[in-house]
Order: sequence, then structure tokens, then C-alpha cells
Amino acid sequence: MYELFIAIRHLTSRRRQTLFSILAVGLAVTGLMWSQAVMVGFTDEMYSKTVDRMAHVTVEPKEGEDYIHLYRKLTEEITRIDGVVGVSPVIAGAATFRFKDKNKNVVMQGINVEAQDSVLFINEDIVEGSFRDLEITPNSVVVGDALAEKLGVKIEDTIDASFPEANPAALKVVGIYNSGTPLDETIAITSLPTAQDFLDVSNVVTTILVRGDDRERAQAISEEIDAMGYPASGWKETNPEILQTLKVEGTSNYISMALIVIIASFGIVSTLFMAVMEKTKEIGMLMAMGVPRRSIMMIFVLESGILGLLGAVFGVILGAALAMQMGTYEYGTEVMAGITSIPFVVRIQDAVIIVLFTFLLNLIGGIYPASQASKLKPVEAIGRE
Repeated sequence: MYELFIAIRHLTSRRRQTLFSILAVGLAVTGLMWSQAVMVGFTDEMYSKTVDRMAHVTVEPKEGEDYIHLYRKLTEEITRIDGVVGVSPVIAGAATFRFKDKNKNVVMQGINVEAQDSVLFINEDIVEGSFRDLEITPNSVVVGDALAEKLGVKIEDTIDASFPEANPAALKVVGIYNSGTPLDETIAITSLPTAQDFLDVSNVVTTILVRGDDRERAQAISEEIDAMGYPASGWKETNPEILQTLKVEGTSNYISMALIVIIASFGIVSTLFMAVMEKTKEIGMLMAMGVPRRSIMMIFVLESGILGLLGAVFGVILGAALAMQMGTYEYGTEVMAGITSIPFVVRIQDAVIIVLFTFLLNLIGGIYPASQASKLKPVEAIGRE
């Protein structure tokens, strides 16, 4: 393929311009690769701090009902759904906690500790005491560290719980947890029987929480539960703000980085125009020798593609190396949703996509100067000085 041979000869004969063009694209792609590594790390961290710490599917009572009756049977049926790895029935209700002269309105959640841990990994959040003590000690409670600070309570203290139409109870603090979310100030956790006694109900729950083996299967699982007659919502429905945040961040990142690559690609287009001006006589001679206009155009398109490909490969390697060298960026303070650091995650598929995108962009960008070169008339081109 003589067009490729001539294109390479053109590029190697103008080494300084070639290197500057490759460097311009390479630096732009370095920024794009580095930024993508940050975005992937941010997304993973966002999922880790939010979606992976919440139920993938939430099941609610039938329309017009306040509670889920016969929840044990429903729990067994949900457990048999393909992909389900954890199911936890929960009863929740409002309560007022009072300790000495301090009081706080909270949401009391009654749970089965083992079942709840299979969905939310609550045992990882405990900082004092134990969740297991909820099922050993009657009328006991585990509170968030923020709630404990507000009330001034510690392990072994007794909190007075009350609410209109509820049965007053004295709850012994057997644990303190820290989930790293605002819920630490509003959620108090008790055993399922303790919460049912307080709310003066029996054999009912208000929600059933479900975890799948893959968060992306939440929709399919919720649809199967819907078919059982109970309304179920996947995490994407219950927490749309998470997806919206990731979408906005990702879109702005892609737009800004793509613009940088496009601007760098204009440098290659300018270089090609200069090459056309410099090589006008040679182009005329090639045409006079019988080289078709399509081949002339192909030569300059190939030059543009080669510059773009070399710049993209150089930029991807440099950007990946920088990202892996940095490892993790520590903010020191919470940015959002408990995120205090962002790991740099380099993925092979991102590198391939970036190289292809840059290569194709430069191929397209080289079409115009290439077409201008192919339109030159042989006699006029040879006669130009």
C-alpha cells in the first residue's frame, strides 16, 4: 500500500512538527484518561457508600394496608427468587426517646439481626457493644453515635421510649453504631418482638428489605415480587438522586475532556494544511505520474490517523501511569455520602475506547485538508514555488 508508505515518509521528514502534533494529542488524551480514572473511582466509591449499603429492593404493604401480614411466608417466597441473597422483614414506627432531661424524636426499627445483616451488613457499623445483644437482652436498643451524643447516653444506660398509642418502654442501650450517614441521628434499632410490643402489633412488619447478588438485578427481582401481589421498588426507583448525581458528573466530565481532545485535534488539522502547502509541488508530481486524486486524499487522511493513533496511545499510557501512581486521592473531609477519598481506577476498556475515539476523530479531522490536497491541479501545483 504505497499511500501508507508515502504518508510515513511525509511524517518522518517533518519530525519536529510530527512530534509536536503527537505531544499535543497525547497530553489531551492524558487528561482524558486520568479524568476517566477519577470518574470510575468516584462512581465505584459512590456505589460502595450508598447502593451497596442499602437494600436493593424494598417491599411495602399492599395498597390500603399499613402492614405486611403473613410476612414469614412472603419472606420464604422471596428467598427462593433467583439472585436473592438476603431478605429482612422490618417493622418501623415513630418514637420519642428520653434520657434524663434530653429527648429526641426517632424512628424505631425492629429487626432480626442475622436477616438484617444479610441485607445491610449492619455488624460492620457497630463501634460499641453488639447487635447480637438485641436478641439476648429483652427491651434493648442499639443507637447511632450521633443519637447517643444528642441524648448523652452510653452502653448500659436506659432510655425511656414513648409515643401516642404506643406502649411505653424502658430500653437498655446495648450497642452504638456508626453508618457514616445522617440516619445515625434518627434511627434506633431494636429486636423485632420489642418493636412489635412497643407499637402494639403482632405478626406484622412494615417493609421487607431484599439484597440481590448483583445490584443491577434489582429491577428483575422487584418485578417478580410485584407479581406476588406486593409493591416492590428497586434502589434506582427509591434513590433516583444517586443516578442523577453520577449522570451529571459523568456528562460534564466527558464533555469537558472531549472538547480538550477536539482542540488538540485541530492542531493536527493545522499541521496537515501546512503539509499541503509545503508539499504542493510533490503532490503535483504525484498526480502527473498518474496517482489518482483518491490516493492523494488517502495519504493525508492516513497521516492524520497515524498522528492521532500515536498521540492517543502515548496519552493513554501516560494517563494510566499517572493514575496508578497516585493510587487514591484523600480529601481529608467528607465530600458527599460519606466519601472522603477517591481511588483512581484504570480500566482496559476505557483505554481502548479513548484510543479509538481519538483515532477516529483525527481521521475525520484530516478529511478536509486531504480533500484540499486532492483538488490541486497537477500543472499549477508543479509550477508553484
